[in-house]
This record gives sequence, C-alpha cells and structure tokens, in this order.
Amino acid sequence: MPDIRSLLWPETVAVIGAADDTNILRGRLLNVIRQHDFPGRIYPVSRSLDEVQGIKAYPSVAELPEPADLAVLIIPADAVPDELERCGAAGVKAALVMASGFAEEPGGRGGAMQDRIREIAARHGMTVSGPNSEGFSNLARNLCVTFSPTMETEGRPLVPDMPTGRRARGRVAVVAQSGGVGFSFYDRGRPKDLAFSHIVTTGNEACIESLDVVDHLLDDDGTDVILMFMEDIKSPGLFAPTAERALRAGKPLVVAKIGRSEAAARAAMSHTAALTGSFDAYRAQFLKFGVIEGRDPDAMVDLAQGFCAWKGRLPAGRRVGIFTASGGGGGWMADACAEVGLEVPELDAATRAAIDPHLPAYGTSRNPVDGTAQVIRQKGYAEMCEMIAGSANVDAVVAVTSARNPIGWRRERDKLLRVGAEIAKPTFFWAYTLPHDEVQSLAAEAGFPMITNLSNCAATIAEMAAYRAFREDFLKPTSIAPPREHADEAAAKSLLRNAGPVLCEVEARRALAAYGIGEPPGALAETAAAALAAADAIDGPVVLKIQSPDITHKTDAGGVVVDVSGEAAVGVAYDRIIQAARDHDPVADILGVLVEPMAADGIEVILGVNRDRQFGPILMLGLGGVHTEILGDTAFAPAPVTPDEAWALIGRLKAAALFDGVRGQPAADVDALVRLIVRLSQFAADHAETVREIDINPVRVHAAGDGVSVLDALIIQGDDDE
Repeated sequence: MPDIRSLLWPETVAVIGAADDTNILRGRLLNVIRQHDFPGRIYPVSRSLDEVQGIKAYPSVAELPEPADLAVLIIPADAVPDELERCGAAGVKAALVMASGFAEEPGGRGGAMQDRIREIAARHGMTVSGPNSEGFSNLARNLCVTFSPTMETEGRPLVPDMPTGRRARGRVAVVAQSGGVGFSFYDRGRPKDLAFSHIVTTGNEACIESLDVVDHLLDDDGTDVILMFMEDIKSPGLFAPTAERALRAGKPLVVAKIGRSEAAARAAMSHTAALTGSFDAYRAQFLKFGVIEGRDPDAMVDLAQGFCAWKGRLPAGRRVGIFTASGGGGGWMADACAEVGLEVPELDAATRAAIDPHLPAYGTSRNPVDGTAQVIRQKGYAEMCEMIAGSANVDAVVAVTSARNPIGWRRERDKLLRVGAEIAKPTFFWAYTLPHDEVQSLAAEAGFPMITNLSNCAATIAEMAAYRAFREDFLKPTSIAPPREHADEAAAKSLLRNAGPVLCEVEARRALAAYGIGEPPGALAETAAAALAAADAIDGPVVLKIQSPDITHKTDAGGVVVDVSGEAAVGVAYDRIIQAARDHDPVADILGVLVEPMAADGIEVILGVNRDRQFGPILMLGLGGVHTEILGDTAFAPAPVTPDEAWALIGRLKAAALFDGVRGQPAADVDALVRLIVRLSQFAADHAETVREIDINPVRVHAAGDGVSVLDALIIQGDDDE
C-alpha cells in the first residue's frame, strides 16, 4: 500500500520551481502555502533565485538543509522525470507532480513520460501523486499545496469554529480526479460553515489512486464523510474492499461518477486519460456497498451537511414532520418529500394537543404544522421543532424559513443552541429565500443544516435514512451460506469447453441446466420428420425455433413459429423456418430446429450477464422480455448475488409491483425468479474467465407456485476484445 501519510502530513515541503510572481501558477502555489499557518518548514527550490517570496531558496533538492518529506514539482512536463529522479536520490518520501502534458495528451510521448514517473516512484519507494494534479489541502494541518484560488481565503479560517460541549459535528473530505471540481466542493461548502478535513486531487493517477487516498482517510478520526469525483478506477480490485470498509466504519461515500454519456466519456479521456467504463457496472457496485450516487455539486455538499450535522444520529425511518410559517412553503416541502419516497404522516394526538394551544385558529397541527409568523415570533423555530420531534410518528423534522432577517434568530439564539444540542431527531432548515450570513452561521453553530434547495433538503433526509437502514442490515450477523444446489460446475465447464465461441439456445440451455437454470432443452430436429415425431410426443401446441450459432436473433431472421398444432402445420413450420434462416444467412451453420411445448402465461423478464472489463460479470434484470430496450426498466448487480440481493434487485424495477398481481391477476412466483437469479449469477461467477455474455430472454414468471420458464438463451465466450 502507498504511504499516503507521507504525502498529506509532511513536516518539510520543497517547492521545486517556486517563483516570486504570484500572478503565475508557480508563484501562486507558494503564496497559497504561505497564507496559512502551516507549522512545518517550506523550502523553495530555484536555479535562478536565492530568495523566493522572502524565503531562502536552494538551487536543488539535494542541497536542502534536510531531506524533504514532500517535494512539489511545478515545472514543465519534460523536466519532471529527471527532477523526480533527483528527488528519489535525495531521500524525498513523497512527490506531487502538478504539470500536465502526460498520458492525457494525444500521441505516445506523454504516456511514455508518465510510465517513467511510475518506474522512478517504484524504484525509490516514493509516494507520487499526479501528474496533472491541482494538489491538495490538509486543513487539520493548515497545509494547502495548491494553486486553486479557493484556498486564498483572505484571512477567513480554513475551518469554522467547532464549538465544544455540544453535539459533535463531523468533517468532510473530498477526493477528486479533477482538481477544479475537487476544490469547488470546498468553495460551495465553506460558506455554509461546513467543516472540511482534506481536499485531495489525484489527476492522472500514475502511481496512487483516489481509492488509495480514501482508504487512508477511513483511518482518519477527523474525517466522517467522503465526497468523491470519479472519472474511472484504475485498479477495480480496490473498490470493493475500500467501499466495504467505509460502510463498516459508518463513513458515507458520496460519489459523482461521470461517463453516463458518450460526450462525458470523451471528456474524461482527454482530461485525465481515464477510461470511464460501463456506468451500469459502476452503479451496480455502488448499490452493493451503500455508496451514495452524487447528482451535482450542490446536492453533494448538502448531503455532507446532513451527515456531518447529524453524525451518529441518522433518521431511523422515512417519516418527516414539517413546521412552517408559509402554508405554500410547507406544502411544497411535503411534495418534495413525497418525490423521494419520504412520508409526511399526521402527527399523533398527544403531540397535536401540545402544539394546538400555540397556534391561531387558522393554523393547523396536522403536518405540515402551519404555525404562521405569529407563532414563530412568540414560540420560535427551536421549540416548535422540538415539539414536532417528540412525536412518535416522525423520524426527522424540517423547518421552512425565510432566514433573511437575523433579528429574530438573534433573539432565539440560546434556544436554538439548547435544542440543537438536545433534540433527538435530525432537524433541518429549508430556506426559501437566501439566508443571511449571520443566520447561516447561527444555524451551523447550533448544528442545524441550512439548505436552500428544496429538492436537496428532502433528498438529503431520504439518503440519510436509506444509508442507516442499509448499513444496519449489512452489519447484521449472517448465517453460513447453505451449500449451492444444482451447480454441477464440472459438467457446465465441459459443455462450454466443447462448444464454440457462440452457444445457441440448445447448447446454452444444456450448460445452464447443469446449474438448475431452466429445464434441459426439448428435442433438436434435423429433419421435418424428426420435428413431427418430437411434436407428437408433446401434449399440446408447440413452438419451433431455429438453432444456429450464426443466428443469434432468431425472431428477426424469421426463425421462430409459435402455437403450432397438427402434423401438417409442424411440417410447414419446419420448412418455413429452415428457408427463412438460409435466406437470412446462406452460410450459417444450422444445427436444426428446436421443438418444445408452448409455455404457460406469465410476466416476461430478461436476465443477462455481461463481463465488464473492470468489475467482471455484471448481472442485469429487466422487465418486458423483448421490449426491455423500449421500456428501459432494468436493474444491475455484480455477480454472484445472494438471495437477499436478488430480492433487492427485483425491488429496484420500476414496475416491480406487477409481481404482486394487478387487476385480478395472480401474484407471480417471485421466489422462483430469485432462485433463477442466484443460480445464473453463480454460473456467471464460476465461468467468468471464459463466458463473456449470457442472455436469457425471455424468462416467463408464472403464478406463485408455478415457477419460471426459460424461453431462450445465448452464451458468448471469449476475450473482451474479440
């Protein structure tokens, strides 16, 4: 593991390339470091100057009065490898390379220089961050090694006062591959009196990666929430253990992952030489470990506010009590809560009886509690929130406020501080006008997040409640997993080994049947007479399907005929299918026609597996069978999955309620679907080295107790680049 502490916690810092002119990056960097009360020692390194910004300078890193813990290289890219070599020879423990012009540049020269950085770092045992980095800030150490203007704080403390003797508040760290975006979180959060511990930007990640930094911060007692801006993951194997460690530690990871669109993927590639990867695969990994997906910078900062303010006291459920002096504002907040799956229940009779004497006749205590401006003046926000929080029917409280005039807030200061320290349930303010700076600071001092975005306020509560529930479930003791049933790995491996790169339905279903996935396929007929014999052995109508590894979309090729009955019809259907297949692909390798009974009615779904380049097999469940692409109702999970994870996967479908039965239809056999999902995921995990894709489409889920039917299957083997 890289020694991240030597990078982030140095006693001595050498700034190689430091300049006097604070209008250029080389000068601004040193100036930003000097603006703050860093207790260590700073050594400018300059070949042309004896003194830089009033500090004695040295001609080379080798001539420093002591070995530098950290060397900051703010010099042209061409000069970086040789200078890094000199740093290694001088005993430097860590280096930060800020220059651009490496692997993010087109052509091979920049990539070759980045490879050399990696080789030099490994040979000297140096921890190297970058290149193409905007640096970092360790706010607990007052060390800001960056040229970001967000750290030019003009005398304002880097971290707001953290009052002692009251409810503990948390601190947030930022880890970002993009320097500008990374420091933007601080710029947006500091005016809200959000306390930061670190901002670390990693650039091209030639040596250390963002997940290395996260792993280090999980052991930092001064970090409670981590915001990440992620373009890619260089070493996918780091993600699962790091994310699981964060979940166990109760330190939420809030991650913005770009690359959903083709344009974003192109931007990431040109920006930090990142390959953004499959977004569905990333999202599946996030869901598995309770990682919160960040929507935008403001939403992520507001999430950090909530988690830091209510560290250790997250909402126990999804029920919200609302207090407002604006009837419209209270109703709008109630709608926002409903949008994210929160409830706004009527308050219990005892709580309403306590509130009612303080309300005018035209007020209401039902929820939202409309107290009017009169109640706010006479009783105040703090005590009203306290009364609402006392209801057994709510898990969190939101007060709707203007927050524009500080006079009333000054008058209520002592109450706010007392209630902020004593209130048992997370309480938030939504300011529908921009809050006065004094009000913002007072709310933060009392421990109440002041959020100006309506949707963000509701979403923050919802995410906090979901995180608590997910983590509590994750930490529950689990029994030893039962032995796998219906998993004849050797038989499946033999069938796969003896097949070609594409296994058509009859071949794929034989392999899958070794894991109890569906029934073995019906009869494969190579002649019309054989098809008729197979149909005669089946009681009821049959379906005929072409079997060829060269025809993967049978319906498009006219290779499927359903609901066939009678001797003449079977013969005609067979001949028609063979002719359609030959017309579609004259050189296709046709194995024959599969004859099977028609399946009973049910809800059609699709199951698939794709081997992601970074994370391995990712399982997909979609509703709609052949219409999945149109409906877009899909959910993903990394394979293998447990039965509980399979249930959760089904629950993430937008139309999951269909399985409960609607309009007189019986409930579906979800238990059987869960078993199928688990077995398919295990098959995919067991054969991940050879199997690239699996497509089971459609699967028909019958009424409860009647199981599922696999109606088609396809397996593709080989390397990802084939």
